[in-house]
Amino acid sequence: MTTFFLFCKAIHLIAVICWFAGLFYLPRLFVYHSSSEDKVSRARFELMEAKLFRIIMSPSMMVAVVFGLLMIGLRFDAYAAAGWLWLKLVLVAGLIGFHIYCKRIMVALASDSFERSEKFLRMLNEVPVLPLVIIVFLAVFKPFA
Repeated sequence: MTTFFLFCKAIHLIAVICWFAGLFYLPRLFVYHSSSEDKVSRARFELMEAKLFRIIMSPSMMVAVVFGLLMIGLRFDAYAAAGWLWLKLVLVAGLIGFHIYCKRIMVALASDSFERSEKFLRMLNEVPVLPLVIIVFLAVFKPFA
């Protein structure tokens, strides 16, 4: 592997870790936000959610995607027939959808129009776990190469 490819991989992994930190923490903030009853607490959670989403999650997602695609482009001949990679990309697309859905929840919570229960938000907090586990196993073991 070239040094440039390894550099891309390192940046990709750092961005993925940062993105997942946000994917795990933001839904937890939603739980606290939805159960808060005073305006000061609600405003604090809205600010925390917005900063996490805008400053950490979205840039990290974009960097992870860009460097992931760059690595694929650098080695496309090796990856074109790698079934594990295409499954990973499907799961990443689902995580991007989850990211966008979290933004919609942020907007709904801020406008007091979110109609789901706190239990729903607690379950939502667990959604990124399964794709993460599958993606890690796919990347490490590279089945159906």
